[in-house]
Amino acid sequence: MDTLLLSRIQFGANISFHILFPTITIALGWVLLFFKLRFSATGERKWMDAYMFWVKVFALSFAMGVVSGITMSFQFGTNWPGFMETVGNVAGPLLAYEIMTAFFLEAAFLGIMLFGASRVKPWVHTTATFLVAFGTTMSTFWIIVLNSWMHTPQGYELRDGVVHATDWLQIIFNPSMPYRFVHMMLASGLTVAFLIAGISALRMLWGDRGEAVKSALRVGIITGAGLIPLQILAGDFHGLNTLEYQPAKVAAMEGNWETGPNVPLVLFAIPNEETRSNDFEIAIPNGASLILKHSADGVVPGLNDFVSEDGEVLHPRVAPVFYSFRVMVGTGMAMLALSWGGLVLLRRYGAGNMPTLPLYAFCAMSFSGWIATLAGWYTTEIGRQPWLVQGVLATKDAVSDVPSGMVWTTLVGYLVIYAALILAYIAAITYLARKAAKGDPLPNREQPAAGAAEPAMLQPGE
Repeated sequence: MDTLLLSRIQFGANISFHILFPTITIALGWVLLFFKLRFSATGERKWMDAYMFWVKVFALSFAMGVVSGITMSFQFGTNWPGFMETVGNVAGPLLAYEIMTAFFLEAAFLGIMLFGASRVKPWVHTTATFLVAFGTTMSTFWIIVLNSWMHTPQGYELRDGVVHATDWLQIIFNPSMPYRFVHMMLASGLTVAFLIAGISALRMLWGDRGEAVKSALRVGIITGAGLIPLQILAGDFHGLNTLEYQPAKVAAMEGNWETGPNVPLVLFAIPNEETRSNDFEIAIPNGASLILKHSADGVVPGLNDFVSEDGEVLHPRVAPVFYSFRVMVGTGMAMLALSWGGLVLLRRYGAGNMPTLPLYAFCAMSFSGWIATLAGWYTTEIGRQPWLVQGVLATKDAVSDVPSGMVWTTLVGYLVIYAALILAYIAAITYLARKAAKGDPLPNREQPAAGAAEPAMLQPGE
């Protein structure tokens, strides 16, 4: 494997590991704010207990996200110098905006959020929780702005091969940004909903029938059931936007080789790029045309349109995009079935009497949001190839000329460390859940400062 392929794999490994943790913290911050507001409104201890458990998961996820983000940013210089050399006039300011408006906000108030419940006024702690949640959302906004601009660049001009900004409003609100931002926020919400439901179900299987865990389970199931239809709708709008601006990606997602009407929806196939056809295809007649054009006669682009006259392939590799898209959609359908089934069971049995089999199902789906998110990102990012910035900078023109052996060595190191950290992260959350299920004090349990009220003593509205 050459330096280009190894560098792509390495950056893919880094961003795959990194995105797991912001996907949790983005929405979990808002869930924590909900727990805190419910406690302030009702004075019921269960909401503060839920807050104190999940704020530890937030802290762990936040730390993992920060560390992995630092190593990822170094690769702009070590593996992809052509990226900043060409588009740094746009990418640099956007990354700076993310640091100034989001990361500083999170860093400034995170300490109060994590350790201030019994040390500051309740309204100060609630405000800190809000500001941290708002900071994670602002961070997401700026990162999605940059990523979306790389897919649908607007508001720039090329001077001697270097991109210069001409209209920052067009750069920020580029054509795909609203769809990607909404899609990512909903993906984070679903990830957190199923994580909360899954870990709460695990605690219940271990015998915890406390009010806090039952309330958390209920919140997870209801949130998941409410967000999944919105995500399906947002995904449809995002797909139509992608069809307009990146038709080659849509053709790869659908496994469609020839442009034309009455295109079937391929449920399963083995894309064959040598014969430029699908093997073992199972499809629904007219399905792709109905979904993408809302008409059975709708014309859907085919992959054969994206081959130059000299035979150069100008579309992404089909199999990774085709399969990852189906993993994302399949996981979403599983989320829909389980969350709506969970709603029925909640109404019939209540959270405290949930049957054992559904609890096991929620446990198995605890990290399903990670699977859907990664599959979605692979669809999006591999589907952009051969471009790093669509129509502006080819991936092969941005890679460094370091020896492939050096990239291979660091890639192996990254993969080993990431595998260990993922296992440690899941083990830590499992440990916290077991301790909570047994009723043991969690590590670093806060002690009230002199003159500060213990959370249980706070009154509604304080």
